[in-house]
Amino acid sequence: MDAKSQTRTLSWRVEGMDCASCAAKIRTAVERMPGVTEVSITHTTEKLSLRLAEGGAEPQAIEKQIARLGYATRPYTGIAPAAADHADHDHAGHDHDHGHDHAEAGIGHVHGEDPADRDRSWWQTRKGQLVIGTGLLYLLAWAARLAFPDISYWAFVAATLIGVAPVAQRAFQAARTGSPFTIEMLMTIAATGALVIGAAEEAALVVFLFAVGEVLEGAAAAQARASIKALGDLVPKTALVEENGATREVPAAALRIGQTVMVRPGDRIPADGIVLSGTSGVDQSPVTGESVPVTRAEGDEVFAGSINKQAVLRIRVDKAAADNTIARIIKLVEEAHEARAPTERFIDRFSRWYMPAIVGVAVLVAVVPPLAGWGDWWTWLYRGLTLLLIGCPCALVISVPASIASALAAGARQGLLLKGGVVIETVAKTRTIAFDKTGTLTRGEPRVTDIVALAGSEADILRLGAAVEAGSSHPLAQAILARAAADKLSVPRASAETALPGRGVEAHVEGARIFVGATRDAEPHPEALRLEAEGKTVSAVLRDDALVGLIALRDEPREDAKSTIADLKAMNVGAVMLTGDNARTGAAIASALGMDYRAELMPEDKVSAIKALGEHVMMVGDGINDAPALAAAATGVAMGSGTDVALETADGALLRSRLADVVNMIGLSRSTMSNITQNISVALGLKGIFLITSVLGLTGLWIAILADTGATVLVTANALRLLRWKGK
Repeated sequence: MDAKSQTRTLSWRVEGMDCASCAAKIRTAVERMPGVTEVSITHTTEKLSLRLAEGGAEPQAIEKQIARLGYATRPYTGIAPAAADHADHDHAGHDHDHGHDHAEAGIGHVHGEDPADRDRSWWQTRKGQLVIGTGLLYLLAWAARLAFPDISYWAFVAATLIGVAPVAQRAFQAARTGSPFTIEMLMTIAATGALVIGAAEEAALVVFLFAVGEVLEGAAAAQARASIKALGDLVPKTALVEENGATREVPAAALRIGQTVMVRPGDRIPADGIVLSGTSGVDQSPVTGESVPVTRAEGDEVFAGSINKQAVLRIRVDKAAADNTIARIIKLVEEAHEARAPTERFIDRFSRWYMPAIVGVAVLVAVVPPLAGWGDWWTWLYRGLTLLLIGCPCALVISVPASIASALAAGARQGLLLKGGVVIETVAKTRTIAFDKTGTLTRGEPRVTDIVALAGSEADILRLGAAVEAGSSHPLAQAILARAAADKLSVPRASAETALPGRGVEAHVEGARIFVGATRDAEPHPEALRLEAEGKTVSAVLRDDALVGLIALRDEPREDAKSTIADLKAMNVGAVMLTGDNARTGAAIASALGMDYRAELMPEDKVSAIKALGEHVMMVGDGINDAPALAAAATGVAMGSGTDVALETADGALLRSRLADVVNMIGLSRSTMSNITQNISVALGLKGIFLITSVLGLTGLWIAILADTGATVLVTANALRLLRWKGK
């Protein structure tokens, strides 16, 4: 039995995390426990998952370890928060592997949050009560100074000790679990040191400002988290199931494939399915971001979370709740938050040595100058304590993940799915985009325009073509089958069908071997050359290697194709079309769109073409036939409204199937990287300024903690601006 089979995957929701530092601290504590491997934790989705070997730590022990740090745990059931249920539960999570780099930051805050705090006003939460309590103690100390000057110093001492006690408790718990460099530990040292040197008033003020900062950071984190959790609220909780002529209400999560549900006007559709009866306008904007309702009638596909606007629809459930479009989008968002950007990983590694370095510098500032005779011990000890507080890199650590989280949420709302920060960084660097033709640059709805019979009648040629293509889902095959059905032809049965990648399909029909596919496999024919020059795709029909007919099809470019290519050029992004079609057809379409092209490409040729285009290449395709090219490109983006392939194989997906969203995806990614640069500049800039002023004695303890908290709030607020980003 291998090691993998002897482990199990466990998942929890960890409540109370406000930043990436919190997640890093929990990861550090959990990784030290026996049998624990592959720890993955993200503060935005509040998800902790890990692999636990047989004979390792008990799940309850892991929960207690997290509780010691001041966090609450409960079963993980998805992005949307589960109902508060603390009964016995199953910890098993999704059994899949993640190869992410989880560099340990080893710094930051320790935040505690009661699960019930989510539904309370800020002053009713533990953090809010700490603010009120420390504020009252500070005011009482000042009142004592006015009324009883002789004992006022001790009033400030009492206010400091009472306010810092819970902070110190969490700091020492974090140190015991492997994270000694936390803001709580620095707060405890600074407050205690301030009392020692007689700065009790400042110590009490620092404790109060720290509590205020905790509330502000928690509010900012909650706002970013709420925008993502809103995805889980798109699917209604209940559904009306029709059985034996009657309807009954059932939980939407309990719907089974094949059941019929009734959706009234104004209701959300509870499951992915097919319309059995009724015609209505359906608002798919919650799923695809498309603002204009689309008409859905019998036989049409609908998505869970869409809103029925006009008339009653009866829908057959085609996918279970765990597999519907919204569920798969949520899963993608979860995985995207776990896939950390290179910049974020660098910041984490930087923080691992930055914090000990700051502590070392603070010690030197407190000790070296007085030893050298440049001042008294109390003055330099005070400056060293100030340096400790201002040096905490909380704002720096949160600068990248906060921006990434906001960008992922903004993109998901507009039908742009990106699998994590690494994809955002890669997309922002895109310099060339390779487009598939059929179904990407074109509508993917070709129709037969010409049938040329070189032997027999046009009907015979169409019958043979339809027989061979009967089992294919390719758009060109579907167009041939649709024309045969429209002409009411009797299509013979085919056998021994064989798909020839990049060429066509071959089968035995009526005792002969029939091939339908690219004209390059047949002798050039004048009619084929003429049709291809008109921008049509021509399929040759061969009987026992002899050309007997031609079927010409045309697939019109999408309405936004030409404007998209123009917009990309304005962004200094080149565009090239990669197609398996013949060179004449490729040239005609590429010329109309104003772009370069490569034609007559086999699947492996597309991969070679991608590599020849150099670095920073994005491939946009349908996510099925173009899988090798999507994988070969720096970024693979799939078209299609939530198809399994689009959501699972590519680096990103355009849910609205709009080419203009390629421009939006690049625009969002570039805006995100600009936002990250701003955040890092603010975090490092403020730190640099106040580190200098602290050493020079121009700023004190309360300014230091205010600057640290202020920088964190500024960085978070700037990142939240991305939530309002809107594309073209």
